[in-house]
Amino acid sequence: MEKWFEASETSLIAIVLSTIGIYAAVILFTRLAGKRSFSKMSSFDFAMTVAVGSVIATTALSKSVSLLQGVVGLAAVYILQILIAILRRFSWVQKVIDNQPLLLMDGEKILSNNLRKARVSESDLRAKLRETNVLKLSQVRAVIFESTGDISVLHTTDPKTEAEDYLLKDVLR
Repeated sequence: MEKWFEASETSLIAIVLSTIGIYAAVILFTRLAGKRSFSKMSSFDFAMTVAVGSVIATTALSKSVSLLQGVVGLAAVYILQILIAILRRFSWVQKVIDNQPLLLMDGEKILSNNLRKARVSESDLRAKLRETNVLKLSQVRAVIFESTGDISVLHTTDPKTEAEDYLLKDVLR
């Protein structure tokens, strides 16, 4: 227990230098790979974020992982992310990697089975409707649980305006 507050000057300097190095590598790789590296798009993107965080922490704090090993591990994670981003152009890869959007409301009709599938409560749904300034359910054209976990609300005050099919193309009903 008493070793919790002990550290040599050398180990603290090593931690600071490793942190600076791995931080610089993250910035470099993110610039090369693009902003999508940390976007909120799919379960794979979430795994990417967790993996990068783990590599950073391990490199900065573990004596058994050198800065060079951390940078190589980080490069491997980014290369994998870029590869998957390229392969996602194929529909079968996209189906494996991404969640499919799910319709929660079709017009005024609340789709209770889909709410259960998405693990979204009616109170969450009401909160989202209020957040998007829906005043009447008759304004709602569609509510979609997106592949990112976000909820999109398509609504209008014009009763004649319908959502275009293109916007609902890949949405499960």
